[in-house]
Amino acid sequence: VQLQASGGGLVQTGGSLTLSCAASGISISNNFVGWYRQAPGNQRSLVVYMSSGGSTNSINSVKGRFTMSRDNAKNEAYLQMNSLEPRDTAVYYCGVNSAGREYWGQGTQVTVSS
Repeated sequence: VQLQASGGGLVQTGGSLTLSCAASGISISNNFVGWYRQAPGNQRSLVVYMSSGGSTNSINSVKGRFTMSRDNAKNEAYLQMNSLEPRDTAVYYCGVNSAGREYWGQGTQVTVSS
């Protein structure tokens, strides 16, 4: 199983980024997929997730700003991030939970400057 996250970068406050998670060896559409983030000194935490049925949910601080989607044909998940704020600065990871086992990608850095 490999999860390759990409799309991070440096943006100004109010800017946008789209993260991608390319999966191999595991199905994005058949499993729970989440975007997580970890800021320096903090634990990794769930930001937004999508169930196998396609429903999504997110933490309150990103509601209305972050949108998760997936492309079943490409076996990829995406995180559209708008109105970025400095507090969104972190390493972002995609994670897949399949039958209770968790798989992680390598993470992509998102830095939002004020």
